[in-house]
Amino acid sequence: MYKKGLAVILLMLPLLTFAQKKKKDKEEATRIWNIEFKLAYDVPFADMAVRFGNSFRIGAGIKLKTKSNWTFGAENMFIVGGAVKEPGLMQNLLTNNQGIINLFGEELTPGIFQRGYIIGVQAGKVLPYLNMNPNSGLTAQTGIGFMQYKINLFDEDNNLSPLLTDPNTGLDYKKGYDRLTNGIYLKQFLGYTHYSANKRINFVTGFDFIYAFNQGRRDYLFDVQKPGNEKRTDILIGYNFTWVIPIYKKNTEETYF
Repeated sequence: MYKKGLAVILLMLPLLTFAQKKKKDKEEATRIWNIEFKLAYDVPFADMAVRFGNSFRIGAGIKLKTKSNWTFGAENMFIVGGAVKEPGLMQNLLTNNQGIINLFGEELTPGIFQRGYIIGVQAGKVLPYLNMNPNSGLTAQTGIGFMQYKINLFDEDNNLSPLLTDPNTGLDYKKGYDRLTNGIYLKQFLGYTHYSANKRINFVTGFDFIYAFNQGRRDYLFDVQKPGNEKRTDILIGYNFTWVIPIYKKNTEETYF
């Protein structure tokens, strides 16, 4: 009799352990609001690679993770780059030494940078693979939004103002050189979401694929003497790291970080 009772207990142990684990998982998987701080390093392809080199995206976002691990969010990120290789840029102002004569007759080279932003929404799913807890795991997201960028001509001492701004009318000639471009983009993300048990180390990391249907928005470019309204296919592939501040809500309606 004793042996039969022991055998039944041994057989029931795996079932009890599984049931406890399922109950624990059910308790731990929860609805979480996220405040996100984002940093990405991008490599350009297609038309964007002709105009720019590698760049960074810096920004923030907000996201909701549901109890079933679906995610819905919005983001705004600034594009910052220093590698500009636009063919023909400012060629009508350059000397033989590839400089520009400033207000005082001095030859200088202005700072030329890439500046822009993306703003969009995304939805995705935290998948229960390689997870440390039910809120963490492999993550796939898709999104859509608006992208805009241009070439920023930086003149710290404003010595180029007679060349880039009409002193009489105040007309900004920089618009004839900046290659302002914008349009709709689609975005795919694949990575990993981590929420720590102590709620202090929380992040999302992975790779972005951004495909943008852009178009130039300048009617005329002074340096190359033609319209700047061509359609462009701009692609960014980048590594993205997001630091997450999660906001949990207990059943008692107490909110804590």
